[in-house]
Amino acid sequence: MLIELLLSISIVFLVYQRWVKRDVYTLGKQLNSGIWTLPFIGHSYLFFGDNESRMKAFQTFGRDAISKENGLTLLWHGNYLYTIVADPEAAELVLKCCLEKDDIMKMATLYVGNGSIFAPVPIWRPRRKVLVPSFSMKYLKHFMSIFVKESNVMVDRMKNITGTGPISAFKYFTAYTMDAITESTLGYKMGAQEGRNQNFLRAFDEGLAEDAKRLCQPWLHSDLIYNNLPIYARLLKNKDYLWDFVKEVIRTKRKEMTEKTDTEEHIENSSKENLQTFLESLIKLSGGDEGYTEIEIVEELMVIMIAGNDTSAVGASFISVLLSRHPEVQEKIYEELQQVFADSERLITFEDLPRLKYLDAVIRETLRLYPPVPVIVRKVEKDVVLPCGIKLVPGTGVLVNIWALHRNLRYWGEDAEVFRPERFLDTPLTHPAAFMPFSHGPRNCVGYQYAMMSMKTVLSTVLRRYRILPATTPNSNSEHPPLRLKYDLMMKDEDDFQIKLEFRR
Repeated sequence: MLIELLLSISIVFLVYQRWVKRDVYTLGKQLNSGIWTLPFIGHSYLFFGDNESRMKAFQTFGRDAISKENGLTLLWHGNYLYTIVADPEAAELVLKCCLEKDDIMKMATLYVGNGSIFAPVPIWRPRRKVLVPSFSMKYLKHFMSIFVKESNVMVDRMKNITGTGPISAFKYFTAYTMDAITESTLGYKMGAQEGRNQNFLRAFDEGLAEDAKRLCQPWLHSDLIYNNLPIYARLLKNKDYLWDFVKEVIRTKRKEMTEKTDTEEHIENSSKENLQTFLESLIKLSGGDEGYTEIEIVEELMVIMIAGNDTSAVGASFISVLLSRHPEVQEKIYEELQQVFADSERLITFEDLPRLKYLDAVIRETLRLYPPVPVIVRKVEKDVVLPCGIKLVPGTGVLVNIWALHRNLRYWGEDAEVFRPERFLDTPLTHPAAFMPFSHGPRNCVGYQYAMMSMKTVLSTVLRRYRILPATTPNSNSEHPPLRLKYDLMMKDEDDFQIKLEFRR
């Protein structure tokens, strides 16, 4: 009798759910994914396993989307529907109309707070107005000296491991970017490349990995369940360590700024070094002591450090691996560097960057094939009719699959899977949203120029001194195995970006 009652209740509940979400199920039928769906959990079974399995799941949905004329498919994450978008026209419309981040991203705020990447629109909109001036060209020019200094520290560290066998490119690039980002953001010399503050780096990486696991596993979405698991305690421990560290830097900086007097000497120095760091910029542009609170500043600094550190480090690491596999491309970059620098050992300057056109194309082509942020999600709050005629409805989400969008044959041609930097020199984009490694639309990344400058500086510095070689020998057909990708908020190489180095001279 009890079993019959429970069965009846379950049936009634399912019928009720079908009726309430009838528009959602209609959308699901229109999208018509060919990927097998399980009752109750939907497609979530594809995200079981490790970070490599999760990236394979995103690739599966991406390939299903670009196989269709409209570039769309669907993902049932439990009982929640996501429209997967791999078409630039549809993606552009979604990213302009749907500004609110999907509810699933609220889980990331436990670790980083309401920083601009994850914040609700009412918080994001006013904060962006403060952030944009902080990334103006006059500040970026100042940061160039930091990029140059830390790049040279990195290439000097590489002397001892050159010619010794495979190394992790990521280990060196992430230490470089952490030193560069903390000095330009906080005005703090982290010393990651010298082996200092390793606990900060460990807490930083572990926290991001834990966030990625939770986002992809719906059984961890409930706070009631998650907050009683050991991983929750570990995440809070890492968060507390990072936040306390940044808070102490903020307090020190506020004290320094308060103690400065309006002497002529200070005015002269201020004209030369005005707003040297993002931290000073946030404090001053938000209104000084009456502006952002300590928590608000921490949130924005955490986002800048996550985006600035991982995006640049992952991008430069992918570029290194691809250059090791494509020596002809590497030599073209070196020839360009010779044209700019000849055989001199002078340091790179801000004025040199626009002259490195082929290096710029190589960076963009790598970001096309291996975007550090492979997917972004938005919440549908009102009806949105896509160019193909399909109507997105409230109560659903949109997942823009950047990895797949960058491989859409209709916009990139039959060689979309081929690493060919010349495409960024020969042909203009067929659609402005066909290439979006830093997102697109009103909520795109405000620091994309910072990331490009950082990557250009460090890669040019490395390639002037070293030749990058593959870590393994190609097969009999001179082909290397495909890179094994994993997802932990950023897309990375499962084998940790292995390369070899040799001196050019």
